[in-house]
Amino acid sequence: MLLEKLQKDNIQAMKDKDQDKRSILSVVITKCKLQEVELRSKGLSLDDNKVLEIIQKALKELSDEKEGYIKVNNTSRIESISKQEETLKEYLPQQLSKEEVLEEINKLEDKSIPSIMKHFKANFAGKVDMSLVNQIARSL
Repeated sequence: MLLEKLQKDNIQAMKDKDQDKRSILSVVITKCKLQEVELRSKGLSLDDNKVLEIIQKALKELSDEKEGYIKVNNTSRIESISKQEETLKEYLPQQLSKEEVLEEINKLEDKSIPSIMKHFKANFAGKVDMSLVNQIARSL
């Protein structure tokens, strides 16, 4: 399971004294544990798709944070966040390309934006950048 891999890699990062990797893995693991508790109260369990969603959300948050540091020109923090982003990207499956997204959209009967977004969220969770899907859908 993906969460177990994250935990093992976090322990290895601690042994390697890799502070950037350790800090982002700790954040993701904590978010996974909180999600797991919330799901368990509803009688559900945490699966790899949920963990991928958490990783993608953490990547988005890192990206937003990095933009702020770029504006104030804090190069050391920008480097640190870039390392953290690279760490998280290792756990994501191969993402669909722009061409593959467009091809999938063309297969759909209903090409309305809500329908397209729902289709990709249901069938390609963790395998596609939803902002890319939205951008392509709006350009049609």
